[in-house]
Amino acid sequence: MSALRATREGWIDGVVKAAEADERIVLLDADVSRSVGSGAFASRFPRRHVNCGISEQDMISRAAGLALAGFVPFVESYAVFVTGRSWEQIRTSVCHMRLGVKIGGAHAGLSAGPDGATHQALEDIALMRVLPGMTVLVPCDAPQAEACAILAAETPGPVYVRFGRNPVPVLHSGDVPPVARGGCEILEEGPDALLIGAGVMVGACLEARSLLLERGVRASVLNAYSVKPLCEDAIVGLARPASRVVVACDCQKAGGLYGAVAELLAERCPARVSAVCVEDRFGTSGDPGLLLESYGLTARRIFEAVVDPAEPRACRPGLPE
Repeated sequence: MSALRATREGWIDGVVKAAEADERIVLLDADVSRSVGSGAFASRFPRRHVNCGISEQDMISRAAGLALAGFVPFVESYAVFVTGRSWEQIRTSVCHMRLGVKIGGAHAGLSAGPDGATHQALEDIALMRVLPGMTVLVPCDAPQAEACAILAAETPGPVYVRFGRNPVPVLHSGDVPPVARGGCEILEEGPDALLIGAGVMVGACLEARSLLLERGVRASVLNAYSVKPLCEDAIVGLARPASRVVVACDCQKAGGLYGAVAELLAERCPARVSAVCVEDRFGTSGDPGLLLESYGLTARRIFEAVVDPAEPRACRPGLPE
């Protein structure tokens, strides 16, 4: 039985470690220190922590000013608010000037659970991925979240790190393999199918692989923690022999990890790609585990996407389907 730990815990551990190594690092939060865990940073570095109140747009603008003054600002709030409410400030004040603001998106995906649709960020990856110069990282467990926070501190320009609220299985029980911008982690290899996951869905991909092995299907499993930039060569290399590629992520199908992989393969390695993602729906209130089941974000659904895929729709140029 794997240990359980929330990725938000790994995030704050990484920010603290990065701040110990670099005195330019400061942390701003939107009155979420108790729910996200930045109290640990505040107690360690009280003069380098700022509670901006429930004012995400102002928080991003302050962070941009701090970056211009030579600091390395980390900001954090619920993912749905820090990416949605502050999108224009991130676009214009941060990305346009390539400022090194590091954005932590907490309680992402369906992990906000009982807080419901208003607090469940399913669009955040798409919102951040579309911005020029933005790096997007989606760690799969707490140790990798810690590593991604440290990587964010070392990466020039803006970075978005997405992490969840509820405890998830710890997949890295020993040393965490190095993470890199544009990196990925090949967890298993097999020629018959390719399962690409990010965040909480990496564990589901590993479970699906075990189910597939019972059918004699040997699948590769790739942890795409760097959604932007993608580990393009690794994905293309594993996709070439595969009869089916399945992308799993607890975000909207449109514009998220599935969109990134589909765009890549359309250009470099045409393949049959299926999505196990949220299909054009908002979230709803409930236990995070039950919500994943309800939205079809499960190992069983990944398994079915490989062994019983829907036939592609016919496309006839000039005619409606």
